[in-house]
Amino acid sequence: MSIQTLHRPPRRPRDRPARLPHGPGFWLVAAAFLTAMAFSAAPTPLYVLYQRRDHFSALTVSVVFASYAVGVIVSLFLAGHLSDRIGRRSVLIPALLLEIAAAQVFLFAPTLGGLIAARLLTGLGIGVITATATAHLGELHAAARPGAPRARADLASTAANLGGLGLGPLVSGLLAQFAGAPLRTPYLVFAVLLLVGALGVALAPETVEPAAERTRYRPQRVSVPREARPRFFAAAAAAFAAFAILALFASLAPGFVAGTMHHPSRALAGLVALTAFGTAAVAQTLLGRARVRRQLLVGMVLSTAGLVPTSAALWMPSLPLFLAGGAAAGAGAGILLKGTITTVAELTTPARRGETLAGLFLGGYLGVAVPVLGIGVATLYVSSQVALLGFAAAMLALVTAAGRRLLAD
Repeated sequence: MSIQTLHRPPRRPRDRPARLPHGPGFWLVAAAFLTAMAFSAAPTPLYVLYQRRDHFSALTVSVVFASYAVGVIVSLFLAGHLSDRIGRRSVLIPALLLEIAAAQVFLFAPTLGGLIAARLLTGLGIGVITATATAHLGELHAAARPGAPRARADLASTAANLGGLGLGPLVSGLLAQFAGAPLRTPYLVFAVLLLVGALGVALAPETVEPAAERTRYRPQRVSVPREARPRFFAAAAAAFAAFAILALFASLAPGFVAGTMHHPSRALAGLVALTAFGTAAVAQTLLGRARVRRQLLVGMVLSTAGLVPTSAALWMPSLPLFLAGGAAAGAGAGILLKGTITTVAELTTPARRGETLAGLFLGGYLGVAVPVLGIGVATLYVSSQVALLGFAAAMLALVTAAGRRLLAD
């Protein structure tokens, strides 16, 4: 789920010998970013296995998934901006090590409490990584190619972020399907890859000079100009819906495919998530230079229209229809998220842009936790088909209401 940097312009480091040039460093950081995002989504096709082994309900899976969103929110606002003060590598490397720690918890504490703790740790690391790696990539690109447009850095950030979220479940699902020890092998593989990623970041050049003087710590501020609040809240509501749609395919959708539609393949479960996140990444890239109004309009139409075949597919049931709806909904959510970020970034001055974007992501990550929990609760009383239909109706109403305000100007 795409997160733009929340940072103000950083201090440039003084000239010092770099371990690697900025060009190779750019790709090392991009690879580490991709690996971290892939790991964060690796449990997606494995939730069905936990459900079968421990008789988890959909609500339990929702709680495990929501703990990740809690970790991201806490991390984003407590530490997401620290790399401006102490340096990009000084934040990225500990955050990647935190992801490795989460992998160890998955391996050695495969109980419900362990799963919640591991997802919380994953979220704590990802909240820092997304903000810091996005900023680091932009600065490494600028240093390697002075005067060049930043489109290459933006594309790499999008590919690593959303692409990683789509690639992780596919890799995890394939390993679980064909490599044996399905609840251990994916975490072992990603732990090794994360360690390699941390070593790569250690070799990349620093792009921020740590502050010489000690300053008082404060969390990331959230600030929205009073005159911009109506439009901001509409954008936050749209981001809430976009995050919620993507979260559906990263949490409960594989379980629906395995249970309601009777397709238990772990590799297929990974493909479900890849379909949504992959099309989100591609759509953001294709429409990244379109006018903001067009991005918002296309995103709203696709994200909500895609939920119609997705919901209908559970009633029929039809796997191809489910995947087609997921592709459309994912593409729409990706475009909608891109449009809301641009909209909010234009509502305030550069000096306060990070604070305003922080508020947008707060609303977005509430969308990761709250609707998924709502679906989980609903499945205790109604069928999965009815729960998903209710989710689709709620997202349609929310996006329509937000769209009236965003497209009115």
